[in-house]
Amino acid sequence: MKPSSAREKPSVLFVCVHNAGRSQMAAAYLRVLGQGRIEVRSAGSAPADSVNPAAVEAMAEDGIDMSAELPKVLTVDAVRDSDVVITMGCGDACPVFPGKRYEDWQLADPAGKGVEAVRPIRDDIKHRIQLLITDLLPAA
Repeated sequence: MKPSSAREKPSVLFVCVHNAGRSQMAAAYLRVLGQGRIEVRSAGSAPADSVNPAAVEAMAEDGIDMSAELPKVLTVDAVRDSDVVITMGCGDACPVFPGKRYEDWQLADPAGKGVEAVRPIRDDIKHRIQLLITDLLPAA
């Protein structure tokens, strides 16, 4: 594996417990808004069986289809292979590797809530993703 600095693309891992709402929305926004210039992963310590339908609906309202996404289990390799690890305010314990950037985004949990409650969470995530892209991809 190449060291992170030699990689042509920065990589980001989004982590929440179930990998069904917040981390899926963040990953979807980063894939779309990052236009393929950032490697994107998401995972959960106790993944759900499926992505939150209200999160899928809220993202569809913003033109992003998450309907085919599936929650994935968090692995040590996913953390090791990422430059930035972002947890979603759910107290998730991630393996810690030197030289990684860790952030914890305090976001409300959309689990069990309707799309009306998910929209403000989605909008907060979109804003944070836009800032993250500006930080990771300085203007050329």
